[in-house]
This record gives sequence, C-alpha cells and structure tokens, in this order.
Amino acid sequence: MQMKFYTPHVMLQEFINCIMIVLVEVDKTDAPMISPYPPSPQNSLFFYINDPIKMQKDTVSPFILQPRSVIVGPQLSRVTLDVNRSHKAVRVGFHPGGLYRMLGISMAAMVDESYNATDVFGNELKELNDRLPEANHFEEIHALVEKFLLKKVSALKRALPFDMAMLELLRQNGNVPVDKIASMACLSLRQFERVSKERIGLPPKLFARLVRFSKAYRLRESCATLSWTNIAYECGYFDQMHLIRDFKEFAGMAPGIIEKELEGSPIRLQAHLRL
Repeated sequence: MQMKFYTPHVMLQEFINCIMIVLVEVDKTDAPMISPYPPSPQNSLFFYINDPIKMQKDTVSPFILQPRSVIVGPQLSRVTLDVNRSHKAVRVGFHPGGLYRMLGISMAAMVDESYNATDVFGNELKELNDRLPEANHFEEIHALVEKFLLKKVSALKRALPFDMAMLELLRQNGNVPVDKIASMACLSLRQFERVSKERIGLPPKLFARLVRFSKAYRLRESCATLSWTNIAYECGYFDQMHLIRDFKEFAGMAPGIIEKELEGSPIRLQAHLRL
C-alpha cells in the first residue's frame, strides 16, 4: 500500500482537513476484495482513478458500481465495499460543516446518502475525472484536485463559531459536554441543535457518539493487539458496554465479530484516516 497525506493549501484549510491519495495493488486472485466500511464523522469527496468500486448498503442488497467521483454526506450506517485490485483513489476530507459551506445545502438531506459528484459540479468535475488517470505521480494528482477545490473558495458560505466549536469536539474525540460546545458556538442548546442538523446533518450528541466510535474502530483497524478494554479507555467510553452499544449501532455487529471480519479483510480502509 502506498499512501500520502497532503496539508491543504492555506486557502482551503478552514474547511478541508486533508487530501489523501492511496494506491493499493494486490496479486490477482479469484477471491473478491471485500472490505467493511462503517460510518465516519468526516464528510468526503472521493475520486476513483482506476476502476470504480462497488458498494453494498446491506447484506441482502446487490453490490452497486459507484461513479468515478462521489460526494459522501453524514453516514450512520455501515456499508461493504468491493475494491478493485489496483485501487487508486483520492479522498478529500472536510472539517465539520465544511461540506455544507461548499455545497450550500442542508446536510440533513444527505444523511446515509452519496451522490455522483459530476451531477453536482458538472463539466468541470467531468474534466477532472478524465485528467486524473493521465497523472504520472501523486504530486500531479494532488495539484489537479487542489486546483479544482481552490475554485470553490470564493463561493463558500461564511464560517460560524459553530464550525470551530464542532472542530474542537472532533479533536477531543467527542468527549466534551454538549452544553460546553454550544457555549463555544455562542448558541443556546435549542439553537445549537438546529444549526447542527443543518451544517452537520446530525444532532450534536449523536455526532459526538459517532466521533468516539470512529476513533475506536480506527484503533482496532490499525492496532490489532490492543484489547477492547484499552480501546474503550483510550476513546473515553464510560465502560466497555457503552462501546459495545455503539459498535452494534454504527458497525452493525459486536466488537468481537468485527475483529474476526477484519482478520479476513484484504485491506483496511479507515486505519489511516485523519479527522
């Protein structure tokens, strides 16, 4: 696996966390490249430079071929990905509220949804999709994507204290009382709830739980030797039962089953995420 993180251009840093490029190449085999992908608190814009991936929303639905570029809103449900054997992709990760500021639409309408980015951005994005496979190295890919993003800065919705408050909640792995975050956002609790649903798509307490769960899941992906007790402590869970509750809700299964599933997964797609 080859992976590189790029700090965004200074003009992008207030709404974009990072730009990540990844290349995973595996030996040809008849076995499918299936990998679980539970929800993450970070909204994203993906570019699939080689063959697009396939996604399954639940265990009984068929795998659906995804577009070459995809906008992913707030996710509460796990999906399963079938990744091609030469997986070359770009992930643009947004700060809390960043995707709202770029698109200007309520994130509540995007919960558990993804959209063909070409439908949103038109020919400009189609041209970028066509140029990315011609790039010879990661730096050229990064330059093309960043140039596209810089054109969006002038149309951004203005930042609010809410955005910085939610970024702090993210940095603290969701372990900050909601009333304290509301105070940082200069909002009453009722106002804070309303603004959160518009700019994040989720109520603040649910978002905080998702942040904490994501930290726990990424720890499991990146360090298989950590015990679940240690993970629960590291992520700020009151006890292991609270961790189990969140895994059942967000990952769709108990931690022990997740552990066995990851053991059989050829690639791990969230271990290196930077939120």
